[in-house]
Amino acid sequence: MQLNAIVRDVEVVAAESPGLIGDQPDAIPPPRSIADADQLAAVARRDLGLSVTQPALDLANLVTAIGLLPFSVHLGEGADAGTVLLPIGGVAVINGDLRSGRRRLALAHELGHYLIADPYTTDWRISESDDEALEALLDRFARALLLPEIDLGTRWNTWMELPDETLRDAAVRAGSHYRVDMATLARRLYELRLVSADQANAIRQVRTRRADIVEKNLVVHDELAPVALPRPYERAVLSLYRSETVTADRAIGLLLGTFDHEALPDLPAVPEADIWAVTS
Repeated sequence: MQLNAIVRDVEVVAAESPGLIGDQPDAIPPPRSIADADQLAAVARRDLGLSVTQPALDLANLVTAIGLLPFSVHLGEGADAGTVLLPIGGVAVINGDLRSGRRRLALAHELGHYLIADPYTTDWRISESDDEALEALLDRFARALLLPEIDLGTRWNTWMELPDETLRDAAVRAGSHYRVDMATLARRLYELRLVSADQANAIRQVRTRRADIVEKNLVVHDELAPVALPRPYERAVLSLYRSETVTADRAIGLLLGTFDHEALPDLPAVPEADIWAVTS
C-alpha cells in the first residue's frame, strides 16, 4: 500500500523540519482485557485534551498534537488503515474510500496501535473481530474513544425520551453528534447495555436521510475525505518550498497532488544584482 511511500516522504520532510512532529507520549502496555481497552481510551482522551463529555471531533487534527500524522488516500478495496512508528512520532494512512464514520473509526484504531508503540501495522477489516485478541481490544478502544460511556449514556437516554421520537431518530442524532457510522454506534450501545440485541440490529440498518439533516438541524461533516494530509505536514512542505529547499514539482509530489503550481505560494523575486552576478 501507499503507507511505505508516505512514510518515506514524511521522513524527508521531518529531516528538514525539526518541529513537524508533536510530543509523543510514553508507550502504554497493550490492553489485555476490556477494562484495559477502556482505560487506554480514557488516557488517550486526556492526552488529546478531551473532557469526558466532549465528542472526539476533528480527530485528524487532534492526533497531530501527540505526534501521529494521519493521511487519507484512495485505497479502493485495500486495507482499512495502517500505521508506522517513526523514531519520533508516527504515520497513519487511512483508506479514504471508506465512509466518513468508518474513516474516523479506522483512525481511532490506528491511534491505539500508536499509543502502544506497535512498530508497523496493516489493518484490513477494522471492527469485525469478535474475540478478545489485540485487534478486537483496539476496536473496543476506538469505540470508547469516539463514544465515551458516561456521555453517551446520558445523551442516549435524553434522546430516547424526546416526545414523538423513535429509536431511529435517536440513532440519527447520536450518529451525527459523535460522527460515527451506525454499525459502530449499534455495537457501542449494545456493549454498554443501552439497547437490546434486536434494537442494535435495527440501528445497524439506519441510514441518515437528507430530511433528517433538515428536520433535526444536523451539521454534515466529511472528516478525512481523500486526499487529506495533516496540516503540520502541509505547512512544513510549503516552508521547504518557500526556502527553496525543494522545487515546485517536488513540493507538489510531497503534497500528493493536492496542490498544483498555481496553488503554491509566490517565491521572493531574485534581486537584479544577484541575477547579474550569476549571468556575468
